[in-house]
Amino acid sequence: MHMLRRLLCSALVLGFAGNVLAAPGPQAAPKEGVQYQELPQKQDTQAGKAVEVTEFFAYYCPHCDAFEPKLAEWVKKQGNNIVFKRVHVPAGPRVVPQQRLFYTLEAMGLLEQYHQKAFAAIHQERVRFADDDEVIAWAAKAGIDRARFADTYRSMGVSAKLRHASAMMEAYRVDHWPFVAIDGRFVTSPSMANGGGSDAQTEAEQQQVALGVMDALVAKARADKK
Repeated sequence: MHMLRRLLCSALVLGFAGNVLAAPGPQAAPKEGVQYQELPQKQDTQAGKAVEVTEFFAYYCPHCDAFEPKLAEWVKKQGNNIVFKRVHVPAGPRVVPQQRLFYTLEAMGLLEQYHQKAFAAIHQERVRFADDDEVIAWAAKAGIDRARFADTYRSMGVSAKLRHASAMMEAYRVDHWPFVAIDGRFVTSPSMANGGGSDAQTEAEQQQVALGVMDALVAKARADKK
């Protein structure tokens, strides 16, 4: 099932639209192995007393685009309880310009200002970000200094981020997206969180179920830190 959802997102790289799959949702108390998984080996985090939350996503993925507004609101409500990070997943050579766009915005301190705009460019304005020139042209049109953006885009630092993303994806066993890791221990997603028989029908309802599971996992991680 997870591989099917990954293929649905991956199909958009080739220009095809994936269908949203309905899935059952969780009970009131999320269960390990049903609504979330615990990794066999805890990954290192750098959040201190806060809980590290990492989203694995891709700009081209329609499910990531749909999840973004609710996730951003959830992160804001968590406040100092969490340290939130994003990882743009690799998905073949055609996605590399999108990855570079994300990590360039992050390196320039412009991610919060332009992250949603990058989603909108693909899913509303039909910008493909198919190559480096298209990404750089979009950034310049959006108001970012072209020379500074291009230098950062092609930098060794951004290339290192791409390699790190591949390593993170393997370490967290990411096989579909959006996919969320909590405290380097727990992983869940809208599709996984709805794996226990909920009544959620729409994608928005499934997302809300996932956020509830994430609430429970953050609370569990915080309790374990005390």
